Amino acid sequence: MSFTTRLRQKDLLLGTMLTLPAPEVAEMVSKCGFDWLFLDGEHSPLAILDWQRLIEATAGRCACVLRVPSQSERDIKQALDIGADGIIVPRVNSAEEARAVVERAKYPPRGIRGVGLARAQGYGLEFGEYMAAANNRTAVIVQAEHVDAIGEIDAIAQVDGIDAVFIGPYDLSASMGKIGEVDAPDVVAAIDEVTQACRRHDVTLGFFGLDAASVEPWIARGYSLICAGVDAGFVTAGASAIVQALRK
Repeated sequence: MSFTTRLRQKDLLLGTMLTLPAPEVAEMVSKCGFDWLFLDGEHSPLAILDWQRLIEATAGRCACVLRVPSQSERDIKQALDIGADGIIVPRVNSAEEARAVVERAKYPPRGIRGVGLARAQGYGLEFGEYMAAANNRTAVIVQAEHVDAIGEIDAIAQVDGIDAVFIGPYDLSASMGKIGEVDAPDVVAAIDEVTQACRRHDVTLGFFGLDAASVEPWIARGYSLICAGVDAGFVTAGASAIVQALRK
């Protein structure tokens, strides 16, 4: 069963974030039992070929979803052409923007995605098979991470082709003048608005946390697209723990 099918039927999908330009890290993490990997192309300095190398290193052991740097046609097209199972699009604040994202991710007649030979199509060897299935198998996930999106969330959630809405709690809190205060009452209330809108329109909900404890309450609330932890954090946490243990 494809990642996107499982996403749409709200199976619990556990993932973690990759930010480092190291295929070896992607390979190691992909063997740990995650359902998917969140490749952060928005905040990392990696180029599109770097992300392709990371996807190649996972060898299909778990799905790879690339957060693109922008909503542009070019960024979305390149992410899908390298073989990402889907895209996460930052700061989608209106239904108009959501519809444009869907169109850029889908081939005609559903959308406007350009046709070219790339890794996703097996460099041409699997062209027909890929083209027949791509529109249905490509996951389109938008982020609700700005206060402007909150008032539009009902309309965003109703856009045909949006498979999930992923909460960006830290950017959301910053846009509300409370950077990092993800537990502030008005930030919590804004997240609840997103939650209720997605439930009304049967849209999958996603959430990121730095560790297991921070995402467990959201799983309990019915969020099923879960990202916990960051590759760089695993390295620094492990190294710090050793230093602290030896300093004692």
